[in-house]
Amino acid sequence: MPVDYVDVHVGKRLRRLRRRKGLTQQQLAEPVGVKFQQIQKYECGANRLTASKFFALSTMLGVDVNYFFEGLSDGKETRKDEPSDLFERQMVRLTNAFQKYSEKERKALLDMIEKMAPTED
Repeated sequence: MPVDYVDVHVGKRLRRLRRRKGLTQQQLAEPVGVKFQQIQKYECGANRLTASKFFALSTMLGVDVNYFFEGLSDGKETRKDEPSDLFERQMVRLTNAFQKYSEKERKALLDMIEKMAPTED
């Protein structure tokens, strides 16, 4: 059976959210009652999620089930502006590093980053 673009889209959304939450595939798999290999298959679209797994994953990750389908319309993906996997990995690294600083240091870092950010004209 060929991989369906909807399953791939759902898998990408699952992977992106899992990484955003700083979870490993193993950490996500155990509470929903599957092996981490199953999470891998969900994330690449090789296996489809059942309704019960959608519900379990959305509950665990703190999102509405609709989150997984955002960006799909009329049988085509419509959101091309989503961050890349590289961007997601960088954000996870940045978040992990940021948490190690004191509140005062975090404020100083934020101020510096905001000053360095390009301005919107």
